[in-house]
Amino acid sequence: MEILDKITPILIEILPQFLLLIVLSIISFKVIRILSKTVKKLVMKNAARISKKQKAEFSKRIDTLASIIVAIGDIVIWAMIIVFVLGKAGIDVGPLIAGAGIFGVAIGFGSQELVRDMISGMFILLENQIRTGDVAIINGTGGLVEKIGLRTIILRDLSGIVHIFQNGKINSLSNMTNEWSAMIFDVGVAYKEDVDNVMEIMKNVGEELQKDPEFKNKIVEPLEVFGLDKFDDSAVVIKARIKTKPIEQWGVGREYRKRLKVAFDKFGIEIPFPHMSVYWGSDSDPFKVSSK
Repeated sequence: MEILDKITPILIEILPQFLLLIVLSIISFKVIRILSKTVKKLVMKNAARISKKQKAEFSKRIDTLASIIVAIGDIVIWAMIIVFVLGKAGIDVGPLIAGAGIFGVAIGFGSQELVRDMISGMFILLENQIRTGDVAIINGTGGLVEKIGLRTIILRDLSGIVHIFQNGKINSLSNMTNEWSAMIFDVGVAYKEDVDNVMEIMKNVGEELQKDPEFKNKIVEPLEVFGLDKFDDSAVVIKARIKTKPIEQWGVGREYRKRLKVAFDKFGIEIPFPHMSVYWGSDSDPFKVSSK
């Protein structure tokens, strides 16, 4: 009975505080998740104009950021709960907090590279620099982006080799498939050809390609023929460009080149190649050899 008499006042004093702590903690966890979902809905609502494919990638990126924010919020709440419980248990949390600070500083010095990678990853996601499924060139290596994380980006090249880049060590990043892509054509023809006629053939081939049911949904804009670009040793070069949906430029470009070759053969347009003409001069009599 004496023990019960001693415990009862303590329970009466502490139990309501613990119950209040539990209720507030549950509410805090819920509020963080509700805020995360609300922010995501608002962002997605403002991004209603983008295409379905872009919206799906955008949603993945927002989910990643939201999960990071929720995780940070959970850590903060749990830390506050632990400090409160230790304080009520009569443990002086001051030295513990100081020790944790020193330990945190020591870990911070050892994990500077990790922190740098994660901060860089956050900016890559926030600024929409690249997305999963994009074709990009990172530090001079090109390939398909298979995964974007806070610490690393995973890239697979055409040979199937997987390249892993730390976000903090990315010096140059080129996205080849952001919103739209393009294929550039440098078409060389012989000097004797009529340039205007060649450009008209190129435009016609582009129009036929865009009307093809297999390719019309892949082409964003008609073929642009910029005109005569430069004089090479054995050819005049005409530059053109065709805009396509992301990642479709290579397939469209190969088909256009094939059709252009057929059209050039049909109209007798010469595609030059390196060759050499040897001039022997006038006929000469054979050398006469005599023996004495």
